[in-house]
Amino acid sequence: MLGKKKRGMAGVVLALVGLAGVAGALDVADVTREWTPAGKKIAAERAKLPAHDEMVFIPAGWFIMGSDKKVDRNAYQPEFPQRKVYLDAYEIDKYEVTTVQYLKFVLTTDRPPLLDWQYDGGNFQETMANHPVMHVSWHDADAYCKWAGKRLPTSAEWEKAARGDDGRIYPWGNQPAGLSRANFGRTGLSGPVRDRPERLLLYPPIISVDKYENAVSPYGVYQMAGNVAEWTADWYDANYYKSAPDRNPKGPEKGTQKAFRGGGWIDSTPSVRPAQRNGADPNTKMNWLGFRCARDLRDVTDTQNQPTTIPQATGLR
Repeated sequence: MLGKKKRGMAGVVLALVGLAGVAGALDVADVTREWTPAGKKIAAERAKLPAHDEMVFIPAGWFIMGSDKKVDRNAYQPEFPQRKVYLDAYEIDKYEVTTVQYLKFVLTTDRPPLLDWQYDGGNFQETMANHPVMHVSWHDADAYCKWAGKRLPTSAEWEKAARGDDGRIYPWGNQPAGLSRANFGRTGLSGPVRDRPERLLLYPPIISVDKYENAVSPYGVYQMAGNVAEWTADWYDANYYKSAPDRNPKGPEKGTQKAFRGGGWIDSTPSVRPAQRNGADPNTKMNWLGFRCARDLRDVTDTQNQPTTIPQATGLR
């Protein structure tokens, strides 16, 4: 339910999305939703639906981070130079955080419904229960992970979980992305979202987080390419790789944008490569942007994977 001050805006939104060719744009940050008493009761029951809470262990060791233009012709400057990076062991969510998981957080912390939760007094449709949550800012994602006893993954952790340690271009190898492996390249009803903010209010062609068993990463992590792009912990700097440490890099100390990875349903084949890096204002809320969480394993060591010299980076051919 829209707040009283925003109901006039709702009429504008409906007109914009209901009539083809209507010009104009809408700042979706001006649109808020509210629970109704009946809606909250429905939400409390819906929060009991099964959630995808599994996490995957990522062992300590070196992996190839970034891209080699000779191997990946779609690589571009922020991915250079490719090099070996060492990460301590950690866990990462097997799946993107779902609407059901996020609903539990919203109810526990007394937050309003998300922008796309517009049914039955502030709820999402039950068919959306296993879809990745969207319309969450970096701050929202960070708060959720902390509430869940986790944290956002660093950009390096995200990339290793997606690519393994051998420098492959996609989670499944070097074969180009296709619609049998990833949910991407779909404009659908949402059209050019980045240019038409009012289209953010339409539900996009996203899918359940547990689809594409044939396209999991070497560690068994799902949908690290497509569906929704994912926030990471790092500040974003296109030139960061030139000076980043080779052990447990955590991104620049400050910045104006937060890094996100993986590409979403709206993106093209080059944009869903896990090595591609992008950034956005941490207050950004989009229907192609979600997240997953990670967790430290401070007691896990892997002395066999701690060489005294850094191996040479070589990609798959």
